[in-house]
Amino acid sequence: MFTSASPIVLSKDERSELETRSRSRSLSAADVRRARLILMLADRVPQSVIRERLGCTRGFVSSWQMRFQEERLEGLFARHQGTRRDAAALRREARILKATQEKPADGTTHWSTRRLARKLKVSHMEVARVWSRAGIKPHLSRSYVASDDPDFESKALDVIGLYLNPPQHAIVFSVDEKTAIQALDRTLPVLPLSPGRAERHGFEYIRHGTLSLYAALETGSGRVAGRTVERHTSAEFVAFLGALVAEHHRNTEIHFIADNLSAHKTKLVAQFLDDHPNVHMHYTPTYSSWLNQVELWLAKVERDVIARGIFTSTSDLARKLMRYIREHNKSARPIKWKYSDPRRRIRVPVSAVTVH
Repeated sequence: MFTSASPIVLSKDERSELETRSRSRSLSAADVRRARLILMLADRVPQSVIRERLGCTRGFVSSWQMRFQEERLEGLFARHQGTRRDAAALRREARILKATQEKPADGTTHWSTRRLARKLKVSHMEVARVWSRAGIKPHLSRSYVASDDPDFESKALDVIGLYLNPPQHAIVFSVDEKTAIQALDRTLPVLPLSPGRAERHGFEYIRHGTLSLYAALETGSGRVAGRTVERHTSAEFVAFLGALVAEHHRNTEIHFIADNLSAHKTKLVAQFLDDHPNVHMHYTPTYSSWLNQVELWLAKVERDVIARGIFTSTSDLARKLMRYIREHNKSARPIKWKYSDPRRRIRVPVSAVTVH
């Protein structure tokens, strides 16, 4: 047994690691306790004080002291590997997993641990442990939509190419609109957050009308141009595009990426494109708004400004949206965007390959 005659001496790195473990909120209590023990031994704390503070025995102190002296930090991990589950436990786990993937017959949409445990006559904690090991969470669901566009690959390739390898000296804009943004005011004051308490909003509100926000994200710089309008129409969309084009030399090649909203494909838009041969419109595949970078920025506006905002009028809403855009542009950066879906490769069609 080691005594005070053979004290523990820690290196700088060992002390730093043990101090981190001793303050950890994610490690097990046993790991934190062992780290504190070694630190106290290294600081020459009397063993009686150690036993009192940690609530441990003399044998516990000497055992882990010896382990650390022999193996240093690696010796502080418990070596108990648990018990091997018997065949009956494995069969119960298989039954639980199989039943979890079947629909309940009581009219509910998904299982809870207690309802499945009653059906299978097992402990609800056993169901919870099986779900945890298998990574199953029946209370969660995810929404998805699959594109039915027969030209998905060629359209996606066109858009991705503009992001990753845009034409030289050309400007690429990702454009879209956020429609019917409500200017909501509160009838009661907002109670600010405080330690242990979230910010609180009154339940009742006053509607002051709606407006729409057009936004164009310049993919090369991350800067955003915005415009608020009372109604989103094709004429307003064309006016927004015209304002963007007017800010650049008339011979500058400009590419717009947009979704398939009907207002983006009217005769007015076609006429605008005919009048501006240097402007090109690229449409994302159907149900593929994730390909439009400006959607990421519009989601950020929703979180940062709209969701918890208080607006006394539509003019107040417009002013706060435009202020947000100005502040964003002061530190704008391009989005680091990439497409990686191993289940669906986007291949260059043979017709798109040019032989020189």
